[in-house]
Amino acid sequence: MPTIKDFPNFFSQTDSSILQDIQTVTDYLTQNYHAKCYVVGGAVRDRILGRECKDYDIECFGIGVEDFESAMEHLGAQGVGKSFFVYKYHDLDISLPRTEQKVSPGHRGFEVHLATEEKEASQRRDFTVNALMYDIQNEQIFDFWDGLEDLEHKELRVVDENSFVEDSLRVLRAMQFAARFGFKVEEKTCLLCQSISLDDLPKERLFSEFEKMFSGRHLHYGLYYLFTLGIARKLFNENIEKKTFLVLSKTLQKNQKNFVEKLRPYYFLFICKAYFQIDIKDLLERLGTPNSYSKKVETAAVPKNVTASFIANLSLKEGIVEYVGNYHPAVRAMAKKLDVWDRLFDRGVTPVQLMVEGFSGKALGDELERRTQSKINELKEKVL
Repeated sequence: MPTIKDFPNFFSQTDSSILQDIQTVTDYLTQNYHAKCYVVGGAVRDRILGRECKDYDIECFGIGVEDFESAMEHLGAQGVGKSFFVYKYHDLDISLPRTEQKVSPGHRGFEVHLATEEKEASQRRDFTVNALMYDIQNEQIFDFWDGLEDLEHKELRVVDENSFVEDSLRVLRAMQFAARFGFKVEEKTCLLCQSISLDDLPKERLFSEFEKMFSGRHLHYGLYYLFTLGIARKLFNENIEKKTFLVLSKTLQKNQKNFVEKLRPYYFLFICKAYFQIDIKDLLERLGTPNSYSKKVETAAVPKNVTASFIANLSLKEGIVEYVGNYHPAVRAMAKKLDVWDRLFDRGVTPVQLMVEGFSGKALGDELERRTQSKINELKEKVL
C-alpha cells in the first residue's frame, strides 16, 4: 500500500487558465468514462516543495485505448506520441499509464505497454521524488516509493534499478536535479550512474539536460555530480584535481548572488572554462549549444587585475550588464565607477562628428580609436 497524504491546496499556485484546462479534461473523463485522473511526475514534486508549476502531466487510469482516443478527439487534444499514448491539450500532457522496456539501442528503442495499476505505472519513473502521484478527485498524494521522505531529506534515489539503466539520460538528470534543487544523490544511485555508458546520447539530448543544470541555483552541486557521476570523464575526457575542484566550487557558490538572471545559463561555463582542461570551443561543440553560448561564454575572461581600460573597452559595444563576467565584484565596482553598467562607454566623440572634422576611411577608424583610448586614459587617471 502507498503512503497517502492529504493535499487540498495542490493547485493554489496554478495559473487560472491551466487550472481551467485541468478541470475541463478531468471532468469530461471522469463523468463520461469513470476514469481516475492523477497529476504525475515533476509537477507533484514541485508543488510539495512549494514551487510554482506550469507543466502538468495527467495520467488517466480505468479507461481503454479506444475510449481514451475518442475522448481526446472530443476535447480537441493533439496526439504528440500516439505510440506512447500521449496527447497535448493546450499546455497539458495527457496520457494513459504505461510501462517501458528497452528492446533496441538508442533513446527511441523502447517497447511500450499499458499499465493497469498506479504502482506499476509509477515504477517506470527515474527517481522516487518524481514517482509521486496526485489524485485530483480525492486531493491526495500517492507515494509508492518513499518519495516524500526523500524530498524531506533532499535526496535523489532510484525507483527501479533495472528500468533506470535502460535510459542513460537519467544520469544527466541526476546532475541537473542536484543543481536545480540542491539535492544530494544517494550513494547506491551514484554507483549505478557511474556504471552506465553515455555513448548513445545525441547532442540535442545532452544539451537539454545541461541547459537545465546551467540554470540551476546550486551550481556547485551540478559541478560535483558532473565529476562524481563520471559524466565529465565519459563525455569530455575531463578530470579535475581535488584542490582545483574546491576552488572552482567555492567560486560558483560565492558568486551566484551576483548573477544577472537573463545571463544565468552562461555563468557556469564562463567560470569553469578557466579551470577545465578541455578547450571551451570544443566543449560547446560536444554539447551542441546554440550560437548564443559562443557569443557569451567565449568572451574575455575576468583578469586578475580588473582595470578601467579593460572595463571601458568591454563596454564600447554594450553595457557590462551584458558581460558574463559581471558577477565578479571588481568588475561590478569598476563598471559602476565608469557608469557603464547598463550603458555604452562614452568615447567623447562620434564617427559622425569625426566625419564633419574631415576624417574618412581608415583615417576615421584610426582617429576614433586614438580618441577612445585618450578618453579611457583620462578616466584611468580619475579612477586611480
